[in-house]
Amino acid sequence: MILYKGKGKELRPLIDVQKKLLPDLLEIMQKRYRILQYIRLMQPIGRRTLSGSIGISERILRAEVQFLKEQNLISISSAGMAVTPDGEELLQTLEDVMKEVLGLKDLEMQLKRILPIEDAIVVAGDSDLSPWVKKEMGRACVTCMKERLTNNSIVAVTGGTTLAAVAEMMTADLKQSDVLFVPARGGLGEHVENQANTICAKMAEKAMGNYRLLHVPDYLSNEAYQSLIEETAVKEVLQLIKSSNMVVHGIGDAITMAERRKTSEEEMEKIKDGHAVAEAFGYYFNQEGEVVHKVQTIGIQLEDIKHVGHVIAVAGGASKAKAIKAYMKQAPRSILITDEGAARALVRE
Repeated sequence: MILYKGKGKELRPLIDVQKKLLPDLLEIMQKRYRILQYIRLMQPIGRRTLSGSIGISERILRAEVQFLKEQNLISISSAGMAVTPDGEELLQTLEDVMKEVLGLKDLEMQLKRILPIEDAIVVAGDSDLSPWVKKEMGRACVTCMKERLTNNSIVAVTGGTTLAAVAEMMTADLKQSDVLFVPARGGLGEHVENQANTICAKMAEKAMGNYRLLHVPDYLSNEAYQSLIEETAVKEVLQLIKSSNMVVHGIGDAITMAERRKTSEEEMEKIKDGHAVAEAFGYYFNQEGEVVHKVQTIGIQLEDIKHVGHVIAVAGGASKAKAIKAYMKQAPRSILITDEGAARALVRE
């Protein structure tokens, strides 16, 4: 086994040599890394479920699982398999190496060249094809957040399935104290587990932080909007939202989001006529990044984003490439956390 020291450019020549002299070793390493990675995301997990999820036959997986157990990288109980502290340490050590091996570092550099963003983090896989990839994006997002959180931070979060995955992967970090989580906006008429209020509360609970909720609908008539923003409780939470120094949000496909909002036929025509491809914070954007429609929402507005210290966008899947590209034209300075599927589609475009 060749030991890796250093990062980035230092790794590249060594990996290229291994590809030529020991290609089998790299294939085995990738396979075992992927198995360990998936067990960490889904633990405790049974062998049959793992086999179906990562597309490796049970016969081959049995031998791999036995090897990982003998190396004390996983433990096996009646509940299923889980990664040991040694396994967790190995995964962290190998993260940069595997990014080089899989070409993810190159993708990150290319995304920073073609999009007006501050940074890009790409995880392996395509969440359109493998739902578990959302959890890996969630884990990457949590790491990114912790690197930037300070004491007394206020974090505003939106809703959606990708942000729900971020909440699921959140863990406590005692270095940061008194972190307050707030929903970036009111609730969307969808499953409660994907609403901003629920995600906000779950993140706070797992991070051992505090939270405030915003008990208002996402979509309001002008009359209802004017009335609600005058409510004292709503005003207080809105002030906290506008004072946030970190915003974590998703990016949606325009038509999908419009349908989830049960948008009226008249507004749906406006969205379609405007050739909208992306949605974020209740704004619909065309391919040029222009706003073609805006929903009346209580919460963070597009102009507020410019004054936030850290803006983290989390979106993946090849189908989201157009939406990511369109939205990023409006949101420079963002940190983009995405997956290989979306990144490769963006680079192809």
